[in-house]
Amino acid sequence: MVNVTDNKSCGADSPETDAKPEGFTATRNACKLCTPLGACLVFRGVEGCIPFLHGSQGCATYIRRYLISHFREPMDIACSNFHESSAVFGGATNLSQGLLNVDRQYQPALVGVATTCLAETIGEDLPRMLVDFRRGDGKAMTTPVVHVSTASYRGTHMDGFHGAVRALVEQLAERGLTSNRINVLPGMVSAQDLRYLKEILQDFGAKFTLLPDYSETMDGETWSQYEKLQNGGTPLADITAMGGACGTIELGRTLEHTPSAGQVLTERHQIPRHPLGLPIGIRETDGFFSAVEYLTGRKTPEKYQRERGRLVDAYIDGHKYASEKRAVIYGEEDMVIGLASFLTEFGITPILCASGGRSGFFEKCLREAAPALPPETVIKDKADFAEIAELATALKPDLLIGNSKGYSLARQLNVPLIRIGFPIHDRIGGQRTAHLGYRGAQELFDRVINALMEAKQTKSSVGYSYL
Repeated sequence: MVNVTDNKSCGADSPETDAKPEGFTATRNACKLCTPLGACLVFRGVEGCIPFLHGSQGCATYIRRYLISHFREPMDIACSNFHESSAVFGGATNLSQGLLNVDRQYQPALVGVATTCLAETIGEDLPRMLVDFRRGDGKAMTTPVVHVSTASYRGTHMDGFHGAVRALVEQLAERGLTSNRINVLPGMVSAQDLRYLKEILQDFGAKFTLLPDYSETMDGETWSQYEKLQNGGTPLADITAMGGACGTIELGRTLEHTPSAGQVLTERHQIPRHPLGLPIGIRETDGFFSAVEYLTGRKTPEKYQRERGRLVDAYIDGHKYASEKRAVIYGEEDMVIGLASFLTEFGITPILCASGGRSGFFEKCLREAAPALPPETVIKDKADFAEIAELATALKPDLLIGNSKGYSLARQLNVPLIRIGFPIHDRIGGQRTAHLGYRGAQELFDRVINALMEAKQTKSSVGYSYL
């Protein structure tokens, strides 16, 4: 993330809510990203939806740059394009004109509007503005519009992500006849993870709604001609029908303590909610399969039982290379929680678990998910990379696990970096990185063990060819 020089800049901490020690400067590298970035990714996971930022053009450019460099796919984001006059007199005219332009040029099925820091700071009342738009210039526009508040100075990209999912459910889901469909709210995982979740549910014979689903829109095939709106995404009709599902599986342990889409479905439509951690590793994946078994009334297909068995066998084969190794994990709160649970299953000790998240429940959820975590493990939320570097240097880890933003620290410490999560800018295939389920854990395990083995070979004066 670009360094900021102002506490009100994109991604900066709010001085009122996040007091920092004396001498702290806001130019340190944050372990989080811009709040509307998460919302834009969610909207890109809805069929025929175009993300729309109410704010300045720079915000859209920044978000597009991050998403494109990770997913290696085109990413159109519309914008109301604030200028100096908009910041003084308000952006209602810009919003109205922008929505009409998007409707004419893209013919979208949905427009997802997210606010930026500037719009929030000047006090834009977006819901009222959209009502006025429908009564005035937008009278003839039939395209539905979903809106979400995403000021970066009071949140992270994960807050924007979960806020957009909640907004879609609040504004589109309707109560209907109870069906045997399952709502699945996967959180911010890779496109490969989304495809794997769909494969599991299909193999159970389940009818389901996955929200969001950017498995094709952000990791699709090559085109012969440019497509304004890529194929794929959660159909609007399926989102509308979420109010009649038989249950909701919501992934993310920290969501238990914050207003979430799953909680909205329970409160408004009495849909039973099954909150789970991200299914990374055996323990958390077992919980996911148990929930699917309960909701479908079917046993886990044999192919997944075999995947689990192969993973256990891999742990046996490789645990001697992992024993007593020490890891630093950083990234989104729920991703770090899942990775810590996974690493402790085969003998790696997470000595530092850090996140820029600010749910307030990071340590509690982490210790619940990873009971083998030692008491001396340093757990740090609201962290930036300067703090992570200071702690990691003293702790002397054997490896780092997290996104590409930790590369300079791994280079400084001369330890391997296992690139996980978002963003991955310096490698190809970040959108195809598998994290979830027994299959994802198998791939992660092989990557971790092979990185440790390679480091041992590289640093050896002999250069063992057999380990």
